[in-house]
Amino acid sequence: MKIDSHHHFWKYDPVEYDWIDDAMRVIRRDFLPEDLCAEIAGTGIEGVVSVQARQSLDETRWLLELADKIDFIKGVVGWVDLSSPRVGGDLERLAANPKFKSVRHVIQGEPDEDFILRGDFNRGIRELKQFSLAYDILILERHLLQAIRFVDAHPGQVFVVDHIAKPCIRDGSFEPWNTNIRELSRRPNVFCKVSGMVTETDYATWAEAQLKPYFDAVIEAFGPGRLMFGSDWPVCLVACDYARWHQLVSSWVADLSLPEQARVLGDTATEVYRL
Repeated sequence: MKIDSHHHFWKYDPVEYDWIDDAMRVIRRDFLPEDLCAEIAGTGIEGVVSVQARQSLDETRWLLELADKIDFIKGVVGWVDLSSPRVGGDLERLAANPKFKSVRHVIQGEPDEDFILRGDFNRGIRELKQFSLAYDILILERHLLQAIRFVDAHPGQVFVVDHIAKPCIRDGSFEPWNTNIRELSRRPNVFCKVSGMVTETDYATWAEAQLKPYFDAVIEAFGPGRLMFGSDWPVCLVACDYARWHQLVSSWVADLSLPEQARVLGDTATEVYRL
């Protein structure tokens, strides 16, 4: 299957989605499965992984309800309070649904720069393996050193780095992101999503030439066997429509062998998320 490993659904509320600022006002509306179905038409995408956008168990349950009704939603990356003493029970209840595949916390939004290293949070991470759940790492590039320490504390856990760890593409900065993402990639249990790149640029003026060096770095670091395509729709719409982003990534992998292209465009996500 061709898989979009990263997108969101929401019913827009200005309080719940206060991170959508005026520069992103184009996405201040509802985005639901029928909208995504129209977007993926013509791309060959056969399945998607729906990712949390709010830190709410209610949203996680809602995404799973959508997945139960809609076949092209193959998996859900939900939120659970991993720091809670009740995390085991919460995970058990959610994992009863076979489309619950991974957990994510918005680390990039935490005021504590070392949140990912907190003891209570890491105790929750240790609960994931018994339910065969992955963990999606959402960070900014300045958190990469902490993320390396975090991953090293959980050698048997499957991790997925969202949005290639959000390098400072807008500023043209390549280091220390390049050095640190390559160091993180040395851990064979870490995978990476080619997603979220256009929103790390100037929305109106970005060019492919700005993005390609970052893609080249992660394809060299992780190899196609540990990379996966993601649209980050509808967030991507502030800078790029769905078809354009899909075409861009497809052109970047076109020089790979057919099996390697298949890894990036679907097989890696299918393996990691057990789709």
